Amino acid sequence: MKPSIDVINGKDFRRMIAGAYGAFMREHEYINSLNVFPVPDGDTGTNMLLTLGAVAKAVAEAPDEGIGSLARRGADSAIMGARGNSGVILSQFFRGIARGLSGKDTATSAEVGKAFQYGILYAYRAVARPVEGTILTVAKATAKGTHRAVREHAAFADILKEAIATGQAELRKTPDMLPALKAAGVVDAGGQGLICFLNGCLEGLEGRDCGPEANFGHTLTVPGITADTTIAHPYCTEFIVKRFAVGLAEVKRQLEQLGESLVLAPGESMLKVHIHTAHPGDVLESAIAWGTLHDIKIDNMADQHRKIMEAEEVPAAPVVKNHAKAKLAVISVAAGAGLTAIMQQIGADMIISGGQTMNPPVEEFVAAVHNGAAEQYIILPNNKNIVLAAAQVKKLLGDRVAILPTTNVPQGLAAILAFNPENNLEDNLQRMTAAQAAVKAGSLTMAVRDSTVEGRNVPEGSYIGVVNGSVAVWSGQLDIALKKLILYLAGTDSSMVSLYYGAELSDREAAELVKEVGKELQGLEVELYFGGQPHYQFLVSVD
Repeated sequence: MKPSIDVINGKDFRRMIAGAYGAFMREHEYINSLNVFPVPDGDTGTNMLLTLGAVAKAVAEAPDEGIGSLARRGADSAIMGARGNSGVILSQFFRGIARGLSGKDTATSAEVGKAFQYGILYAYRAVARPVEGTILTVAKATAKGTHRAVREHAAFADILKEAIATGQAELRKTPDMLPALKAAGVVDAGGQGLICFLNGCLEGLEGRDCGPEANFGHTLTVPGITADTTIAHPYCTEFIVKRFAVGLAEVKRQLEQLGESLVLAPGESMLKVHIHTAHPGDVLESAIAWGTLHDIKIDNMADQHRKIMEAEEVPAAPVVKNHAKAKLAVISVAAGAGLTAIMQQIGADMIISGGQTMNPPVEEFVAAVHNGAAEQYIILPNNKNIVLAAAQVKKLLGDRVAILPTTNVPQGLAAILAFNPENNLEDNLQRMTAAQAAVKAGSLTMAVRDSTVEGRNVPEGSYIGVVNGSVAVWSGQLDIALKKLILYLAGTDSSMVSLYYGAELSDREAAELVKEVGKELQGLEVELYFGGQPHYQFLVSVD
């Protein structure tokens, strides 16, 4: 029989984190599939995987050997790499673990068990209004199991097994707590993710290699694509400099002459560089003198603007001066070249790429603020699954940022239009809050699985109109679903409909659809814009 592990050291901790990451690489698609809502944003598993990937990379590469310092590195990386609500909750779990292991080179099974209990507590506190039947319910159950095993002086492997057993038992009950889970016949995705994490930790601790080889991949993507039809610096150039031995000020001085949207992310004897340039060869030629170059990636951003340049019949959004040098500016989240262009044209200073299925990590917001020209920023997440990550930015940066928790793109657009850089922060927040609250918005997408809405079956492949997180209308035909969604949103006082069409539709297809639908929308003026968003055929705003 394998001997009990009574003392946990840094090597054990590394193995646990690697095991957890391997488990998520194996299971994240299954976790995604547990999403009960039939829209293509079931990314709980992916968000947790990417968040955990940031932790695993930091812990694997850290020179530290003590379990306390490794836990702290992991927690810091989790917070910066957190994506989506599930990723933020997981990052707070690591923050609690780090608190429990602070200052320790090694820890007893009881001490690590208590640290995991801290993790559960921090995760629970991360959500303002906890809902039973979610990951937090499962977390509470694992905390009880952990507490019981710690009191019995069990080895840490046995503590994990008890936590998994009690968590799984509670996970099986989640369909009885949330009607949506019961109707879909699934358990909570976040709760399943927590069990996957604990199982992976156990696999790593016991030396069972059950997952694929770790591939940490690309961990930092920083916005900065302009919306001009001609791009002065069309090549997005990224690379890592290892054995970095040059001052950041000197690097910045050299690179500022070669492009724009410069982001420098230093680490332990390394530097990650992101820049938009017309001459990537000159950038790399300069960088080769700083150390060894790795993970070089060069993308031509002009390709991302093809749709905008071709959409001649689409009315242009009003152009408003970009306030990059103001004391106060806006950072907005958007997915799609068209939405990016519109937001910049009406006054957003910076755009972070993200949205449904594409939740940006906390570090992208932090990097944007640190590298921006404004003294303060108002952040518009424009998606309910990004609001919690934006809140973490506020905790990290304090008064440099304010969060306006917009949950969809039309709300974000209305808020930007209400923004006035000449006013102070409080006045802008008041005006922008009122503007976004008045928006009637919905989105049109395709159901990715069979579902039941108000007792009626909505088959996979149907076009569904989503309003305030619920399926409001559906049809097997795109034009009918679009008309239903517009009429659902429109009131007697409505006069204008703004439609933003996605990447899956051509300009001609979108124009023909709107022409056909517009015949039956008496009294409503319809304006069509290219949005370029993935997965969603139309975003709809009614005024």
